Amino acid sequence: MMRQILIVLLLALLGACGDGGGTTANTPASTPTPTPTPTSTPAPLANFTTVTIDAGPAALAAGPNGYTATNLPYVSVTLCVHGTQTCQTIDHVLLDTGSTGLRIIKSVLNANMLAGLPHQTSPAGNPVGECYQYVDGYVFGSVRTADFSIGGESVASMPFQVVADDGAFQTAPASCSSGGGTALTTVQEFGANGIIGVSTMATDCASACMVNGGSGAATYYDCPTSGCATVIARAANSSAPFQQLPNPVAAFAVNNNGTIVSLPAVPPTGAATLTGTVYFGIGTQTNNGLGNARILTTDSAGDLTATYKGTQLPNSFLDSGSNLYYFVDSGIPMCTQTNFTSFYCPPSPLALAVTLTGVNAATADASFTLYNAYTQPAASANAIPGIGANPNAVTGFHAIQRSFDFGLPFFYGRNVATAIEGRAAGGIAGPFYAF
Repeated sequence: MMRQILIVLLLALLGACGDGGGTTANTPASTPTPTPTPTSTPAPLANFTTVTIDAGPAALAAGPNGYTATNLPYVSVTLCVHGTQTCQTIDHVLLDTGSTGLRIIKSVLNANMLAGLPHQTSPAGNPVGECYQYVDGYVFGSVRTADFSIGGESVASMPFQVVADDGAFQTAPASCSSGGGTALTTVQEFGANGIIGVSTMATDCASACMVNGGSGAATYYDCPTSGCATVIARAANSSAPFQQLPNPVAAFAVNNNGTIVSLPAVPPTGAATLTGTVYFGIGTQTNNGLGNARILTTDSAGDLTATYKGTQLPNSFLDSGSNLYYFVDSGIPMCTQTNFTSFYCPPSPLALAVTLTGVNAATADASFTLYNAYTQPAASANAIPGIGANPNAVTGFHAIQRSFDFGLPFFYGRNVATAIEGRAAGGIAGPFYAF
């Protein structure tokens, strides 16, 4: 969106005056030079930050299992010990519209920061731990608080998760690990230094965690020194006093009703790097309007219905944290090359028609071209459009049934808005997506 510049023009009319010192009738009086009126300059907008798609943090490429990232959108965030100048800016934090809350890998935090960050405590006075489930694994760690900022936005004393923390948090409780999948504990396993979840939800667990023993995607624990075992209730407050991890955008004082991710288009062979922008707030500033975007409201889980080849898939969603299109189609050839067996490898670019329908019955075209995941991208590409995989073929992947996951390739060449539940944007209450 173009930033609107408002210029105030004031015309000053000054009357001519005689000097009172005996000028003759034929001598014109001198006219003083008008004093210029200052032009007001609007304060620069700060409700955005840069999104980068590149090879990922340096730790990804280290060691015999090193690799480079594909289709992962990264931002930088800053954490400070509350009320102090002890701060750390953390780069390559994954921007994820499919999850909620800020999570940072412990090994990324420097010693001074880690030592200064207080634990959130339970009613029993013990530190609080959290288990959070993803489709490809889970994270476990402590809940701590810090002053958080991104772009020009900030939240004081915001809870976030320190993944793979030490002490009582070294071993995930059985009720967490029994959910299956891999324990994600390192930068290489996570693909990032951390993750910032900016989904349609205001907090990461909502009502599911508001009763003792309750659980959802997230589960909170009382963690004495002997370890974490007892599940505890946590309130779903998106502003102070916090208990659950909030969606950081929902916790902002302003520009807190959602995000707009704006990324340029990518050629079929991909790009080595790509930069775009995430705007905070929807319709709250001159740079984050919806324009003529189609608004599709979601259910309480943030899901839409995708119609693909005549089949309705009601658990579908737009997820910047997924690096591919994940969908099931037995009619498309799969790749056979090592490490590519879950990917689709059509012999030629394949146009696929998909329609998305919101709870409000609004529809939008989500069609795309599927490329061969093995042969199409250039060797140097880290941003690759139109590649997909069958989630049922991915080892350790908890496939969501009747789902079409529109990962980051869907975002290329679009402005995609994610509106938070209960927050009005564009005259419509969230949750919704718009593009």
